[in-house]
Amino acid sequence: MKFKNPLLVVNDLEKSKVFYKDVLGLRVTMDFGANVTLTGGIALQTKESWLAFIHGKDDDVIFGNKATELYFEEDDFDSFIQRLKGLPSIHYVHPMLEHRWGQRVVRFYDPDKHIIEVGENMKSVCFRFLKNGLTKSEIANRMDVPMQYIERLLK
Repeated sequence: MKFKNPLLVVNDLEKSKVFYKDVLGLRVTMDFGANVTLTGGIALQTKESWLAFIHGKDDDVIFGNKATELYFEEDDFDSFIQRLKGLPSIHYVHPMLEHRWGQRVVRFYDPDKHIIEVGENMKSVCFRFLKNGLTKSEIANRMDVPMQYIERLLK
């Protein structure tokens, strides 16, 4: 068996396609009308067609349940945060924060209240720590990861 892709149910497919293109830089790779696949393998399905597939009723789909997220990593995290600040339509789960292991992340909602997380690329985290004077050993300790992981990221 092979996992193919996650699927998100959406109220307005066109609005969602614009959001994922404008905010995350994803583009449509396949368009089947009521279902599209975006770069990265994310599929968007209209609520109406999804309900027909599962023989469901309107209240079977609950948006904004905070039970899942789509996770992305960004190489130029600072520029992404600046660009995000310029988009008034973004509704945040939380503003940018730094996790205990040093990775900076931001979480926000897509138009249907699916949670999107964009994190600083882990390689970038390592290089940021290196630039701030930490040794490889100190970086591994700070990030609570094996030294081999740090050495692989810093190559």
